[in-house]
Amino acid sequence: MFTLRGNKFQRLQPNKPSYYSIFSLTRSNSRTPSLPTFQSLSNPTFLFLLHGERPKNAVFFRNPSAASYSSRIYKGPIPRTLRRRIKKRERAAAKPVLNEALFQAAKSQLPPRFTPEELHDVIALQEDPLVCLELFNWASQQHRFRHNVLTYHATIKKLGAAKMYEEMDYVVNQVLAVSSIASEPLYNTMIYYFTEARKLVRAVNIFKRMCDCRKLDSRPTIRTYNILFGALLSRGKNSYINHMYMETIRSLFKQMVDDGIEPDIFCLNSMIKGYVLSLHVNDALRIFHQMGTIYECQPNSFSYDYLIHGLCAQGRTQNAREICERMKKSGFVPSSKSYNSLVNSLALEGEIDEAVKFLWEMAENQRWADIITYRTVSDEMSRQRGTREALRFLDQLQEKKLVDRQTYQKIVYELEDNTHYESI
Repeated sequence: MFTLRGNKFQRLQPNKPSYYSIFSLTRSNSRTPSLPTFQSLSNPTFLFLLHGERPKNAVFFRNPSAASYSSRIYKGPIPRTLRRRIKKRERAAAKPVLNEALFQAAKSQLPPRFTPEELHDVIALQEDPLVCLELFNWASQQHRFRHNVLTYHATIKKLGAAKMYEEMDYVVNQVLAVSSIASEPLYNTMIYYFTEARKLVRAVNIFKRMCDCRKLDSRPTIRTYNILFGALLSRGKNSYINHMYMETIRSLFKQMVDDGIEPDIFCLNSMIKGYVLSLHVNDALRIFHQMGTIYECQPNSFSYDYLIHGLCAQGRTQNAREICERMKKSGFVPSSKSYNSLVNSLALEGEIDEAVKFLWEMAENQRWADIITYRTVSDEMSRQRGTREALRFLDQLQEKKLVDRQTYQKIVYELEDNTHYESI
């Protein structure tokens, strides 16, 4: 019979005693039927359960059904391609199973010669996306039945909301294969869920199809452009990436204006935000000053907040204060991010009194500063007016319950360390 030799365990656990010899049997020379092998004993998961120690560079699976794919111990870091294959196998093993009873119950709600509208009503009431997809595929095989915009739209929405993007792509390909099926809400739904799946190329291709569509009611609208703007601006805080995407956003905005589509407040705020994130604050100010004159919509609180943060990030504190005063006259209250940016910028420029003034204003407007803001103000105050003045300022913050005890002690310890370091 077959067994596993002990030296394989001893390579993994060299300092352990030799009780691995219980597995060190030899292969019999007889031709009797062999017993099942003990290969599973070398699985890292088995060793972890047996000894309570995880072997170095062992591959563990979250899903037990995927653990049978590999029991190998890898030396060195695991390659990225292998990690992707492992995750793909885990996703394949974790795929949900169709509820056959629920599918039969949903199918029984349809009459013998059902229409696309009746199928749409049944799909819209279903919560299980797999049942919706099975209903869609089953209806496609029925004699003299053809899907229309309603059934395609309902199925795509169910699959996209459940993040079943591969199945959704299968249905989208069916829609694109029929040139007579076109609808602006349907195309917008496709674009939205493709952007959620970070398939921007797929979303742009559907957008181009909308532009080439002969039906005027299927052309891109302000909703379409806003979906694309939101997707292109959701790439984090990397200014280089935002700078690259901003060229695409600028081209889309120009195309939208040339097509006679009036931009709304969300669209203009997206432009301002994109220019601020890509460090083109002057272009953001140009869009801001055109609001109410060239474009009909007026700035809202988000328009002011984006500009205040962008101006403070570039050290243009005076311009940021002017925008802040204009924001207050318009009846808006700056956000915590705007206040924090303004206070930090003022403190770094040495205007401690103005920074403290805005801190008290924040407390009155129920906007809360973060530890970085308090640390910046206290450090600059300690540098200009001494450590005692900075500690007195922190005591005032604690009396007004603007900082908790942990934050207070942390800033005080840092001030004392800085003072001790400067005195050496």
